[in-house]
Amino acid sequence: MSISKLQIQHVRNISSISFAPSQAINIICGENGSGKTSILEAINILGLTRSFRTNKAKHLVQSEQSAATVFGSIDPMVQGLAQSLGVERPAEGEARIRYEGSDIDLSTLAELVPLQVINADTFMLLEGSPAIRRQFLDWGVFHADKAFIRLWRGFRRVLKQRNTLLKCGSIDNKLRQVWDREFIAFSDQLTRLRTEYLSLLKPEFEAVVSQLLEGTHIELGFSYGWDKKRPLDEVLASNFERDLRQGFTASGPQRADLRLKVDGHNAAERLSRGQKKLVVSALKLAQGALFQRMNSRPCIYLIDDLPSELDQVHGELFCKVLEQSSNQCFITCVDDQALMSHWDPQTDIATFRIADGSLC
Repeated sequence: MSISKLQIQHVRNISSISFAPSQAINIICGENGSGKTSILEAINILGLTRSFRTNKAKHLVQSEQSAATVFGSIDPMVQGLAQSLGVERPAEGEARIRYEGSDIDLSTLAELVPLQVINADTFMLLEGSPAIRRQFLDWGVFHADKAFIRLWRGFRRVLKQRNTLLKCGSIDNKLRQVWDREFIAFSDQLTRLRTEYLSLLKPEFEAVVSQLLEGTHIELGFSYGWDKKRPLDEVLASNFERDLRQGFTASGPQRADLRLKVDGHNAAERLSRGQKKLVVSALKLAQGALFQRMNSRPCIYLIDDLPSELDQVHGELFCKVLEQSSNQCFITCVDDQALMSHWDPQTDIATFRIADGSLC
């Protein structure tokens, strides 16, 4: 997957810009507030209809404009064929997605444009809630198995129904058994897909970590969301009275978590800030490598302020890993000279300078 042309209109302080990015490394440099991160946001809109910085579209759309729009020429299946894709993101209301002249839904868009974001929020993979790590894991499962989205939607429907019944304060035993059977069936299938995916991700992650943090062993584990030594039906039965009092289901794949440990300890509590950036980046890079191996096409990486938190040596190592992949990368920085020595002379690099929302 790559973008050969990009046009951005009314995204934050960008009125209208267009450019043809490199298929490899794109460095976007400018002062703080110049609009460089807004370009990454625009690409995120093209792939997911939303920003990675805010959930409110009105903060994303340029002042006095009704919508932000992003157009791109993409080659989703790496066939050498440019396809047109456009996303309109109104300040209010639903986004509109057009691909080759037809409307498409969000799940189809996500399949077409596989995005990986590495920014300050990526630290939350270590420091944040389990929901963030589940989202990371489920991105991979979504792209690895077409059955996932159906199972995930089915599970969410059953979980919502079970929680609604729990909030009523009482459940007929036969009705409870019906919903519990469906809950368990979806849970088993979702958990199987997640564990299978994680077994494939681990060697990719270990390979990247060995390059970025030589001599540091990071253990990648998985919590089902319940005691895996006990069958889920037994767990639901024993927790039922508590669930009834609380009004929600406390055990199941909606509580699953990805665990990262160093020497048996929580990685978030043992690593330095720079090490954390390398570990969360390794997770994203490993996921992209696995995606490419399984789908025979690369991802697009949006990397905001790459030099931040990294010393010269680890910055060079990070760039070498990017070079070894065939991913298209968009990287922001204040000073492009801080990165120029990190690349091989043969690498296809395009540099774009932005000031006050315009390329210069």
